[in-house]
Amino acid sequence: MIHESGEFRRNEQCTRAARHLAPRSVPLGLTFGMCFTSTVRGARLARRLVAQRLDAWGVPYGSASHDAVVLVAAELAANAVCHGHVPGRDFHLRLRVLAPQRTVRVEVTDNRPGGVPPRPEAVRPPAAEDTGGRGLLLVGALAARWGWHPRTDAPGKTVWAECALRADVPTAVVTEPRVHG
Repeated sequence: MIHESGEFRRNEQCTRAARHLAPRSVPLGLTFGMCFTSTVRGARLARRLVAQRLDAWGVPYGSASHDAVVLVAAELAANAVCHGHVPGRDFHLRLRVLAPQRTVRVEVTDNRPGGVPPRPEAVRPPAAEDTGGRGLLLVGALAARWGWHPRTDAPGKTVWAECALRADVPTAVVTEPRVHG
């Protein structure tokens, strides 16, 4: 049975543990949140679900807005796996469309107290021979603004980015989810 599997129990525990991350009152717009394993596979799944959710919400595949948000979410999830990984702990991703501001907010919360990113104004390009260090530059280029804050109720941090929806996404589609079927 699915209820007896370890995967179900782990997701159920993560859901209970992540309830404190839920907003007190949901703002105008749409919200999606889920825990993912702190692995490369978990980061890949997070990216794919963000892409699907945006499309379902009316931010279509192939649009500049869709591609920018998916790329930002993928980078934040990858950073949570690389720099925020705690064995046996998941990371939480939340995606919100704030309709009045025409903004998509991506938040990724991990459980590691260290490994904090620099403040946005302190991010510098890496040397040409460096193999990493370009992700937050990418986030800074695609997001209207981004930052991070420590968790107040547990070890870890939340890294967030806000991407403005471009003219390729009509206003009306952002306020109501699209129904498939």
